[in-house]
Amino acid sequence: MSKRVQTPVWFAAMILVAALAVGGLAGQMTKGGPVFTVAAAAPAAGPSVPTDAGVRSSFAPVVKLAAPSVVNIWSSRVVRNRGNESTNPFLQDPFFRQFFGNQFGHPAVPKEKRERSLGSGVVLSADGYILTNYHVVENGSDVKVSLSDRREFPARVVGTDSKTDLAVVKIDQDNLQPIRLGDSSKVEVGDIALAIGNPFGIGRTVTMGVVSAVGRGGLGIEQYEDFIQTDASINPGNSGGALIDTNGDLIGISTAILSAGNGGGNQGIGFAIPINMARNVMDQIVRTGKVTHAYLGVSIQEVTPDIASAFKLNGLAGALIGDVEKGSPAEKAGLRPGDVVTQVDGKPLPDSRSLQLGIAQMQPGQTVHLTVVRDGQQRQLTATLADQPPEPTNAQSSGDDGDSGQPPESSQVLDGVQAMTLTPQIARQLKLPADTKGVVLTDIAAGSAAAEAGLDQGDVILEANRKPVSTVDQLNQIIKQSGKQPMMLFINRQGRTTYVVIPAQTP
Repeated sequence: MSKRVQTPVWFAAMILVAALAVGGLAGQMTKGGPVFTVAAAAPAAGPSVPTDAGVRSSFAPVVKLAAPSVVNIWSSRVVRNRGNESTNPFLQDPFFRQFFGNQFGHPAVPKEKRERSLGSGVVLSADGYILTNYHVVENGSDVKVSLSDRREFPARVVGTDSKTDLAVVKIDQDNLQPIRLGDSSKVEVGDIALAIGNPFGIGRTVTMGVVSAVGRGGLGIEQYEDFIQTDASINPGNSGGALIDTNGDLIGISTAILSAGNGGGNQGIGFAIPINMARNVMDQIVRTGKVTHAYLGVSIQEVTPDIASAFKLNGLAGALIGDVEKGSPAEKAGLRPGDVVTQVDGKPLPDSRSLQLGIAQMQPGQTVHLTVVRDGQQRQLTATLADQPPEPTNAQSSGDDGDSGQPPESSQVLDGVQAMTLTPQIARQLKLPADTKGVVLTDIAAGSAAAEAGLDQGDVILEANRKPVSTVDQLNQIIKQSGKQPMMLFINRQGRTTYVVIPAQTP
């Protein structure tokens, strides 16, 4: 909606009086002197400001239109609590603790407890389909919906999608008021937005703010992130609620906040899933009960300035391929780790996230044409997308792995970094093939350049400056040869490969 600023009447009058005092608008001064002509002032350079809208005094009509479509959702589930046990399964293995120490405490006795989740939802159809967040109903055994008129109904979960944090539930009711869907592609920074939900369980609440950013991602909240950021107050309990525009149209599903500490409330930074992203997910769930994402089979990284320099991209943007899964469409198309995808179907990629989001919105079986840069040269590859495979399990192997003897000692390889040559036994503990060659990092000093670059305990260095690494001695030799130049490492982290660049060290 365009905004126009009205010129105040008193200001226009002042201009008129001042002009008449000089001699009139386009008039003449003839008393005892030369003739003066006062010309109209030329318009100032720069963008014009629309003048057909002001700030409205009330959004009550908009709220009355949309609020009946926003519901409260309660969900409960039984969970097992292991107290302070580390979440990293590798660090629970007695053998592995020889290398990393017993610094994570002892596992507590497993306990069961019932958790209750409170959230919001948005009515999609008159016959009871409701859109909400996946985390609101995740593993829920008892889901209830409370309508705006306070009637409560049991609900069943029709389908979920953890990758976008969306879910659809259904209640057996008719004549509900569905919300009107907007177009999130038209949302702009500075647009007014209203958030409707049930924060902290106090009841339906409406807050107002502006759209602070669009296309926000890389937050690690969900696998597919393209958030609308807003400063409209979003608090615990708002999850799954509506973010609407000034027409009452749904533009997003409130899903996350940036809070200070555990249990912290709104800090003025909230995130909503754009309705255009949610529309495809909810349509699939309503139609088939599940969601299918197209699958390329790569792990991607952001092209940082250091990586762009290391790969000699000469200003090109795109997505760095960190890993290619075996048997995937990417492998069949010829993609390799170290390739940088710069275009998909002829459209440039402004960043790595654009590749992930673009593939996610395609259909399995669809053919895509990829422009990649490999070793400074452009290549054209074609891939046929597949169905996304099921999530891998975290089952761990047990029993004797057939290796014995004392582990090698750790050595310093970089400033603040201790490492050792990878053995078959350690490789198996890290869920890597026993014949994997490399150097495993055993300690990273906090605040070191390696820690700041993202290296962590258990990372396995496979290459340094594009050269294979099999032993600590080889790694140290490459580091020595690099001098004060940046060090680019190709590492394996829990079975996935990625690139890490350690900036040049200043003396």
